Amino acid sequence: MILLKNLLLEAGVVKNEDESSDIASRLNVTIEHLKGKKVLLLATSNRWEGHKDDSPKSTKLAQLVQKQLGSDCELIDVSKLNIHVCEGNVSGKTGNSCGVKEAALKDSDKNPTGNHRCWASFNNKDDELWRISKILFECDAVVFFVSVRWGQTNSVYQKLIERLTWLENRHTTLKEDNIIRNIEAGIVAIGQNWNGSVVIDTQKKVYEFFGFDVPDELSWNWQYTKDANDETEKSYKDAIVSFDKQVKQL
Repeated sequence: MILLKNLLLEAGVVKNEDESSDIASRLNVTIEHLKGKKVLLLATSNRWEGHKDDSPKSTKLAQLVQKQLGSDCELIDVSKLNIHVCEGNVSGKTGNSCGVKEAALKDSDKNPTGNHRCWASFNNKDDELWRISKILFECDAVVFFVSVRWGQTNSVYQKLIERLTWLENRHTTLKEDNIIRNIEAGIVAIGQNWNGSVVIDTQKKVYEFFGFDVPDELSWNWQYTKDANDETEKSYKDAIVSFDKQVKQL
């Protein structure tokens, strides 16, 4: 297997060997843990579609993982899907109706297991959350790749995780089976200068609430700098340039 440390250094993704060792070692741990499993990778960061040569850093890492794992791994760019916002049925006027049987998506192709129960999917025919759930129910592990913006996960990820509330609600409020108890979940967060480790801790707890198995090997954070006050143009340009070099090699 190609050493990720060398790949990252040659591509210019990181500025020095110490940083490459940090990223490479974490990627290798994640990849080794996922080998032999059916894996779903969900990239949630975004760029304007007109910038054809620009791709999010977290998406690049997801692509690296997919390349290493091969055919047992599927990568979905969530930012390209039409996913409606959560309707808030978990706390509506009549109480909690999130994930009830009546909300099951009535389409055998989109919902072959019958487990996709989301009113926003039910009420919006063009909603594409099913593209994720259909694979999720068949996989052994799911890893979310996110960008950290203003100290939290990006808006695409947040919309997605809110839309998956019915997975948690089904076995907590509704007292049915936890249908994801045997699926592992993790998060890889990439940020510029602030709060990444807090994001990781929070989202791992979210996955535990949801009912996923949450091994440490699948969750980690990397920031370009640890200086939260570094808002220099040079810092941002250096981060972009280094990752652009990786994009050109993929």
